[in-house]
Amino acid sequence: MAKRIYQDWKGKNKFFFGGRCIFGPDAKSLLMTISLIVVPVVIFCVFVASHLLHRFSSYNAGYAVLAITIAFTANVLLLLLMTSSRDPGIIPRSSHPPEEELSYDPSNAVDAGGRPTPSLQFPRFKEVMVNGRPVKVKYCETCMLYRPPRCSHCSICDNCVERFDHHCPWVGQCIGQRNYRYFFMFVSSSTALCIFVFVMSALYIKFLMDEDYPTVWKAMKQSPASVILMTYCFISLWFVGGLTGFHLYLIGTNQTTYENFRYRADNRVNVHDRGCLNNFLEVFCSGIKPSRNEFRAHVQKEAPAGGGAAREVEDDFAGEPRAKVEDDLELGGDLLKISQRLYDEETVDEFGARSSNGLRGGAAAAAILEAEFAGGLEAAPPVHRPETRNSSWGRRSSSWDISPDILAMKASAEGGAAAAAAPSKRPAAHHHHRSLHPRGSEDA
Repeated sequence: MAKRIYQDWKGKNKFFFGGRCIFGPDAKSLLMTISLIVVPVVIFCVFVASHLLHRFSSYNAGYAVLAITIAFTANVLLLLLMTSSRDPGIIPRSSHPPEEELSYDPSNAVDAGGRPTPSLQFPRFKEVMVNGRPVKVKYCETCMLYRPPRCSHCSICDNCVERFDHHCPWVGQCIGQRNYRYFFMFVSSSTALCIFVFVMSALYIKFLMDEDYPTVWKAMKQSPASVILMTYCFISLWFVGGLTGFHLYLIGTNQTTYENFRYRADNRVNVHDRGCLNNFLEVFCSGIKPSRNEFRAHVQKEAPAGGGAAREVEDDFAGEPRAKVEDDLELGGDLLKISQRLYDEETVDEFGARSSNGLRGGAAAAAILEAEFAGGLEAAPPVHRPETRNSSWGRRSSSWDISPDILAMKASAEGGAAAAAAPSKRPAAHHHHRSLHPRGSEDA
């Protein structure tokens, strides 16, 4: 049975309920966050709110305190789960690099097997237009795609996230385009809950002072839970309250936390700012885009082209021809074999009509060259080839370019054979001596 996408996920996320909920790799921190919310609320309900049930004479307002506390807490927990359990805006990884952007750089050649091979090059940045202004987007080597504007790769979740704000360890998830609204509502609701608990605890201390405990110290000794809750809420307000104010500023200026910290010193123009009112409407009133991922869908396996053969790169990119990777891996052996075959075909026809002396000389030359090309290079004198070799890069058809060193060897062989076939005016002894040494000079 084919796997589902969440079962074959390349990122570091954790999935629950059959891929219906997606969390970050640090999802365990969510339990601590829940405990930091639930435990103080339980203490408040048991030791403070229960004593306030009959403190308000009109309309039983004391029960409203308890009901509001429970409703606030349920709202905060719901927003927390909606923030941490949904897709923040993950961009699916590409199965191959963007070929329309691929190019070859001959100047940056890679030495593979002693042969300089042009390396594949992707532009690290490219420009796109946002609100009529050019914006640079970066190529992600992990996801093999150019990130959209305001997108960044989270090193913790190992995913590219749209409108990436930050990775929040308290919710165990990235904060991006699809869950930023719920994150802000969670933080602001937590701030309101802290203020409500702080005020009600202080009010209970006030009621105690009005009755049997006239001093603050005696009232605090009578209700230590109220003191603990007030201290806890005061400290928490510095974090969640400060975070709420900071994100109000970010929403009003249409920035993300990542952009604010990274580009703060650049003084660059914010091309995404549409005005304070429109920025708030964009965050709270615009529709949330559907997820790009169907985590419960089955993985579609790509059928290998050519009966399972290795994929060959044959298209043109940026006006420059591409070549087959397999050709360069065996370039040296192929050139030797093809050159030997062409030489054998030509020399057999050329030397067939020679005289008997020339035929013997040509056969001896062919035998020596054949030994060199057939694998006897270790026995023959080494041939010094230039460092710059021909490559199959740039080949558009099945023809091959024979390297200059092979053509020079062939010309030398033909010259020696022609000299041997010419009528000799030397004595027979000298002629016989030369036939045994076809590569010697005429004065030998």
